[in-house]
Formats: sequence, C-alpha cells, structure tokens
Amino acid sequence: MHVVLTREPGGTVRVHDGASRAVPDVDVPDVDLPDVDVPGADLPALVAAREPDQADGRVPRWTWDDTNRWYLGLLRAGVRVERSHDLRLVHRILRHSTATGGSELAAAPAGAWDAMPPTPAGAAPAVGVRRAPQGEALFDLAATALPAPPVRGADADALDPVAELRRQEDAVRGSTAPGRLRLLAAGESAGALVAAEMHHAGLPWRADVHDEILTEALGPRPPEGQRPERLEALAGRIRAALDAPPSLNPDSHPDLLKAMQYAGVGARSLRKWELSTIDHPVVAPLLEYKNLYRLLTANGWHWLDEWVTDGRFRTEYVVGGVVTGRWSSTGGGALQLPKAVRRAVVADPGWCLVVADVAQLEPRVLAGMAGDEAMATAGRAGDLYAGIVASGAVPTRELAKVGMLGAMYGGTTGASAQVLPRLGREYPRAIALVEEAARTGERGGVVTTWLGRSSPAPGSAWDEAQAGAFADDAGADAAARARSATRSWGRFTRNFVVQGTAAEWALCWLASIRRRLWALGVADGVRPGLAPAPFADRPHLAFFLHDEVVVHAPLELADVVAAEVRAAAEEAGRLLFGDFPVDFPLTVAAVDAYADAK
Repeated sequence: MHVVLTREPGGTVRVHDGASRAVPDVDVPDVDLPDVDVPGADLPALVAAREPDQADGRVPRWTWDDTNRWYLGLLRAGVRVERSHDLRLVHRILRHSTATGGSELAAAPAGAWDAMPPTPAGAAPAVGVRRAPQGEALFDLAATALPAPPVRGADADALDPVAELRRQEDAVRGSTAPGRLRLLAAGESAGALVAAEMHHAGLPWRADVHDEILTEALGPRPPEGQRPERLEALAGRIRAALDAPPSLNPDSHPDLLKAMQYAGVGARSLRKWELSTIDHPVVAPLLEYKNLYRLLTANGWHWLDEWVTDGRFRTEYVVGGVVTGRWSSTGGGALQLPKAVRRAVVADPGWCLVVADVAQLEPRVLAGMAGDEAMATAGRAGDLYAGIVASGAVPTRELAKVGMLGAMYGGTTGASAQVLPRLGREYPRAIALVEEAARTGERGGVVTTWLGRSSPAPGSAWDEAQAGAFADDAGADAAARARSATRSWGRFTRNFVVQGTAAEWALCWLASIRRRLWALGVADGVRPGLAPAPFADRPHLAFFLHDEVVVHAPLELADVVAAEVRAAAEEAGRLLFGDFPVDFPLTVAAVDAYADAK
C-alpha cells in the first residue's frame, strides 16, 4: 500500500486516493476521489496513526521524492516508519539500468527528476501527503557531492510523485529482471531510512575522552591561531635539520620542498613512501609532524566543536554517493574515522556497542555472482584466503589475497599477475566473470551489478582518446593514450560489478538488521540511553562503513543483537543468491568503546 507524499501550497497535507498498477498483469482502473486538505503540522500524527495498522498485512510504504526531506522531520517528532520508497534514488537506478533500457522512463529526455539533488540532513522537513492506491507492495524486501538548492519553478511542477511512481512501476514490470530490481529498489530505499535514522540517533561520542586523546598526542589545546606544543616542537626540529630560518612553515608544501632542495634532501614530494626511502635527519620529525598534523586537521579540537553535540557525532550519509552504489558522507569524515580517535566512541552507561564486520565480502560476492562453487567452498571455513591456500591454488595466504584483489581491481603486474593464472584454473567461473566485465569496459560498454545497477558509459574523454588513435596523423603518443584509457576503464568495470554487488548485499544486510532490531522491542529494565526518541530505549544502528556496522544496544540485549546481526547476514545472502552455498561469516564483538572491537 503506497502512501505518496508531496508538498502542497500553503503548508497543507493533501490526501488523495488514486489507483496503483503495482500488481503485475492486473489492470486496475484509475480512480479519482476528492482531495482532502489536512494541516501540515498533523503529518507526524497521521503517519504514526497509519504505521501500526498491520492487522490485514498491508504495511504502508511511504513513498516520497527524497527521504531526508520527509523522514528526518518525522524522526524529530519521534515517529518511525517501517517501509518507504525513495523516488529520487530509484529513478536514478532505473534511468540507467540496462534491464530497463526499453522503458518510457529510460527513454525520456532529462527532466526534473534527473536534476533533483539530495536534501541535506539538516534541512527543514517538507509537508504534504498524497495517498496513492492500495494493492500489493511493489518493492517488498521480504518477498523475494554537496547538495544543490531545491528544484523550483516549472521544473518543480514536473515532480509529480504519483506519475513518477507509475513510470517506475511500468519500468520494473517491463524490465528483463523485475524481481532483482524490486529488491534493489527496496534495499536502496531502506538504506535511506537507515541513513536518516543514524543521523538522527547519532554515534555515541565522549568529548572528554576525545580531548584527552588530542592532549596526549599534541599537548594542551593551544590559543586560536597557534600550533599545539608538540607540533611546534617538531616544526623546530624540522627547521634545524634543514638549517632553515624560523619563518619556514612546515604546513606550506612548496616552501618545505624548496627548503629540502636547498638542504640536499633529494625528495621530489612529501609522500610518506618516498620520504621513508631517504636517509636524512629531517625525515623522522617530518613524518611524525605529518601524522600529528593530519590528526589535528581531520579530527582535532575544531572538528570536535563542530561535529559532536550532546554526546553524539552526527554526519550526513549519502546513500549511493559512489557510482557503484557505495555510500559516501558529506560531513565530519564519518567513513574515515581513524583508529586514533575511536577510543572516544563510547557506549552510554548501561549500553554497549555491538560491532560486526563481514570477512572478505567482495570475493564472496564474486563467488555468488559467478556461481563458482569451488570459491564458495574455499570460504566455508571462515577465512576465504586460507581456503584458497588449502585448495592448492597458491602457497601462501598473502599470495591468495594479492591475487584475488588483483582479479577484482585489475592488478596486472608483480605478484598479482603471476598468481592470477593459477586462480583462473582453480576458480574459472569467478575469474571469467571479472575478465568479461573488464573486456566489456575496454570496448566502451556498460556492465551491470547482480541486482541491476549499471555503470556509466566511459564519457567524452575516453571517446576522444580512442578516436585520436585512429586519426590519419596519429602518432605513438595518441595510441598510448588510447591504450591507457582502455585499460583504465576496463579496471573500472571489472571492479564495478563486484563492488556494486557487495554494496547491494550490504543494503540488504542493513535493511534486515533494522527490521530485526525494531522487532526486539524494549527489554524489561532497560536504562534509557542518550539517543532521542524513538531510539532512547531500543537497540539501533549507529554507524555503517561498507562491510561493518555498529549497533548501540542495551547491555541486556547484547547477545540477542549479535545473533540478529548474524542472522541478517545470512538473510542478505539468501536474498541475493538464493540457495547457492556461499557464506558471509561475521566477526562480532560487544564492547564499551569502538577501539576495543579489533
């Protein structure tokens, strides 16, 4: 049962009963019923009243143009929804998928839905609801850069959510893989709910512990505009080693490189690997300075002031922010939390952090996609790379890892190139899949993930490089540029199918964890945490990074939550690969501080 939300003039909620064509092969006549205007302030109450109504098995699917635009406002009012359909995210998938190439949605000229930017997590919630028709849920999971300003003016008039929903339904129903696309749309939309909920709940963060970490590493917090004492001391050692004047600023790369040239250091860059090969007194203090400077600028006191409030770190996750479907983030570097500051991620009193990560996700996904039973068997004991060694394909675990990463990322030199033929003999289906994806990319073609997300075309620069190689006056340089562009795009498509499908597995994992955690309810005697409603007294997802999750849970539920997270991984594998015997084992730990998980 779709409930489509749309903004109406005057801050009202408009409820309109229409018709849905969500049920395949069943023609449902359009129905026009009168619109009903409701004050926009009543939206949370309207949603809350509809959510528990599941006696007839029809759980509302809140269908909106953009999840952040609507759901964050509901969460602030303490209202959680079970299911949603994000029209913007699903439009982007269906627009470019090879499985929907013959649809009206794919063939239409670029329009308002293509130009629609994601809503920032801090934006004010929209109001307005249009209730679309009842019927079987279209996307039933169980069954199977900086945002631009909002779209305005004439383009906004083209953002008719009911019409867009029907175009999407038609595109999926007429596609070559309707079941997989339904699962992908459900997973992507559920991921948007998870991202909004993690932003709302926040990641527990002890500002006092973070300050202790910085003070231990850098010295006391300095006055504004001054270096911490540890960095200042290292700057003095750098100047002394280079016999440079007090005015030398180690933060200025051009000035520092020039001083190093005058001192005869011989470095052409400040990259760590190059500095490590140089024997000079400046190297040790400079490498230490670089490490501490990175901590100061990425997660220093200014970061703490800006991103941690009321004991919580809140970032803005961007669902599908990477072209493969992986997430990105736009604030606080959430996807790059260094180990140095993870000691500050501390559970609330009476609570714990259940940290889980899946071992070797991408090669396991590759085994499932390719139907390579030999590779699936190699991962059965837990460590897939050790299983590859046990199969006799390679002599050491390190070679197994290097070879598999080379197969998935296009390693063509060194140990990776030497190992790849052996892997190809032992696991022919898996290696053939990535090799074919690479050849498709080298021809300028498009590849598609297991559930239906397609890669972009190479683009004009690639086309120009290829055309230049065939020009009448083409020289050796033009041919070399064409070959380089060809290999580069082949490496991209080789990895796209694997990384993109791994992202799809992770979406299903997150959706299953989210549903399972909520079903646990509130345990007796739970001490409420500091997260806002509706998560103050319930376990909830607090952090996600590609193949790792952190659940903030009451201590009483730690073991139960760990079991549900493991069960969710098994469910994700079944959703994608059915009964194919590929395992997704997890390492799970219940800890007080994130740093203690590994």
